[in-house]
Amino acid sequence: MPKAIFVDTSRCTACRGCQIACKEWKGFPAVPTKQRGSHQNPPDLTHYNYKLVRFNEHKIDGRVHWLFFPDQCRHCVQPPCKAVSDAYVPDAILQDQATGIVVYTEATKKLSAGQCKEITEACPYNIPRRNPENSMLTKCDMCIDRVQAGMIPSCVKVCCTGTMNFGERADMLALAKQRLETVRRAHPGALLVDPDDVGVVFLITQPKKMYHKYVERELSPLTRALFARLARPARTVAG
Repeated sequence: MPKAIFVDTSRCTACRGCQIACKEWKGFPAVPTKQRGSHQNPPDLTHYNYKLVRFNEHKIDGRVHWLFFPDQCRHCVQPPCKAVSDAYVPDAILQDQATGIVVYTEATKKLSAGQCKEITEACPYNIPRRNPENSMLTKCDMCIDRVQAGMIPSCVKVCCTGTMNFGERADMLALAKQRLETVRRAHPGALLVDPDDVGVVFLITQPKKMYHKYVERELSPLTRALFARLARPARTVAG
């Protein structure tokens, strides 16, 4: 059954436990950072940061509010990144049929820098990053190794506020709709972001533009064309 993550940003305190857990499970090194006037560090996703809690400060109804957004790959139901990659190196990017998780393999090393750039530009959420040390294209793989072993993703495991939830896609969508109904009592403009199209569904309380440019789908002409023709089934990741 397809899996999904539901991220309820109304409960996020920006502890960054998810961000750290991701790096620890993957064994990634620290990324040099510096104070840029925000608690957000690093300033953007990197090949060693698949998860990034984005910070945005806004004045709402005369009061200062922090909006937090634990950014990551959305694991599109129909991933345009795979469609672009397959045109150059077939199955360098896979979509597991059992879970729907989108995985970048070591075969992405065969992609040129220009082809990797094209794949990133096709992503409606601007997620993939190329590792300059080994030329691999990288992103969150929803801890598929843990999922296939019957565990939950590391970011979900450490979340202590109920922000991050993991399970069967149908169950997560039901939970998302239930929480949306509750959250709208205090935040009438709350909404779910692209719930029909992704495997990582966000609930936000404020307008999308207040969080991050790529909160919702940013469809380039290339991406629109890809979504129009995505139909063939993807290969399964070996368990």
